[in-house]
Amino acid sequence: MKMRKQPNILLTGTPGVGKTTLGKELAQRTGLTYVNIGDLAQEGQLYDGYDEEYQCPILDEDRVVDELEEKMAEGGAIVDYHGCDLFPKRWFHIVFVLRTDNTQLYTRLESRGYTGKKLQDNVQCEIFQTIYEEAMEAYSEDIVHQLPSNTPEDLEKNLEQIAQWTEQWMKDHN
Repeated sequence: MKMRKQPNILLTGTPGVGKTTLGKELAQRTGLTYVNIGDLAQEGQLYDGYDEEYQCPILDEDRVVDELEEKMAEGGAIVDYHGCDLFPKRWFHIVFVLRTDNTQLYTRLESRGYTGKKLQDNVQCEIFQTIYEEAMEAYSEDIVHQLPSNTPEDLEKNLEQIAQWTEQWMKDHN
């Protein structure tokens, strides 16, 4: 029996925009596999030092890519990470950049314990659409989409939209 082809989806955006909430729920609805890059890196200790200024480990991007290569070739992955230019272009069939209102994002990040430069830099990243621009440069423009992620209604709408896209992709490719 031939394996059904499934798409790979990238959920990206500034920390605090709702990637993890969306990704986990989407995996339940679609049967795709949810991969949180932060968790993957922590489990495999895929780090290359520690950033004192931001008080966080530095991701070893090459090791992350090596770790994921086989899974991505199989298909059916929902990848959640706040950066996107480290991944090979060939991996993803669609890229969703989640966007959140700056004042909401500030509150979300503050509640996570972000302070000072780390808090300011992440909010500025959202204001200047840094992740969206990074995605547009790293991937074909026709697969990059922005989604609002401010309210529970946005979450539901995004889930529905991506689930429908996934269903259509699978019909078209199997």
